This record gives sequence, structure tokens and C-alpha cells, in this order.
Amino acid sequence: MMRIGALADIHGNFDAMRAAMERHPDVQFWLCVGDVASRAGTYPDPPAPLYWIKGNNEDFDRIAAWEAGRDMVAHLQLIPNGTSRTVGPLTVAGLGGTFAPTWYETPAAQLPHKPRDDKRRHFVRAEVEACKQMRGIDILMTHEAARPFVIVDEPAEGRKPFRRDAGKPAINDVLASMQPRLHLCGHHHRFVETVREGIRSVCIDRVNRSYLLIDAATLEYQKVDQ
Repeated sequence: MMRIGALADIHGNFDAMRAAMERHPDVQFWLCVGDVASRAGTYPDPPAPLYWIKGNNEDFDRIAAWEAGRDMVAHLQLIPNGTSRTVGPLTVAGLGGTFAPTWYETPAAQLPHKPRDDKRRHFVRAEVEACKQMRGIDILMTHEAARPFVIVDEPAEGRKPFRRDAGKPAINDVLASMQPRLHLCGHHHRFVETVREGIRSVCIDRVNRSYLLIDAATLEYQKVDQ
């Protein structure tokens, strides 16, 4: 049985990432649903190939360089938005970053990037439409979750909890059209299993808490606590 691993929201915790990878030397390929970089914008050199999509906390200049084929790191394999890659026996597609209605219609190449306010952290309509045209995808990785994804915000003292749906309809649209065998997302730092648009959808927790091992043939998965 061949297995692949899946991580989320590394946020520079490269020790936890390596601990997971080194615990399973039989796992040849790993996936990550975004937020790999540290606060300083550094990236790891993983001990095994790591196929990843951008989150909303990255060094987007480095990502632009990698997308242009420059300054590559051997085991860091970026999947740009609206594209797919062959990962072992699987075809994996990516739609990284977050949704912002103000910037959704902007061409990706025209997203402004000011210090501390880099709009390249968002995905745009053209990337969503590219994903919707894909067929034969085994795993779709997104950073955002599909709707509904209900979060209860802790209220100020004396107020009732506030429930909000943090899911994004654009992800539902991609799932409904693409029909991947499995959907993986992150961003919300919690483990949640759901079915959206008839597709199994798993939100993976931060890497320091848990990760997934996935059977490459059946795509059945096991949650492993750190």
C-alpha cells in the first residue's frame, strides 16, 4: 500500500513538519494546503518532496520567483493556482490563498503588493475558472474551506457567541464542477470532516497538532496526532 502525507499551516514550524515526515520514512510524497513560511519569510528544505499551495501568510516574492522557475528548492514543489501536478500515482490540483471580493475580478498578475499588504495572498476568478475546467483530479487542495464552515467567535463579556460561515462559495463551485475524489483545505487551524457538493472535504489542523496519512489507491485517510 502506497501512502502520501498531508499537512496544513506550517507557519514556520519546520521542526514539527520534519518530525511528521521523519516518522514515516515510507511516505514518498507529502502535500500541504498552504501557509508554509515563517514570519520572517523563510522556507524549509524538507526531507521528502512536499507539494504545496500558497496560503495567505507567505513570502509572495519568493513564490513569484518559483512560479518563474527561479531559485528552486529541491523538495519544495509549488502548485500554482489553477494548475495540477502529478504526485506519485495521483493528480493533484491547487487553488491557494484567500477570497477577497474587492480583488476577485482582478487579473492575478495585476494584484498589488505593498509591504505588509500583499494582495497576492488572494485567489481570483480566472484561477477559479481554470480549476472548474479540470477533470480527472484525484485531490483538490485549497487554502480556504467550502461553505458552510461555521465558526463560533468568542464574544466580549456579557454578549452571546457569534456564529459565522467562513466557507467560500467559490470553493463549492470548483468542487461541483471538478468533482475531485477528495478535497483538502486548511487556514482555520482545526480538523473538520465534511461532505461538500458530494465530495469528501477535510480541513486539516496545524502541523504541530495533527496531519493525515492517505492511501494513494482508495484515498481513505488516517488522522495522526503529533
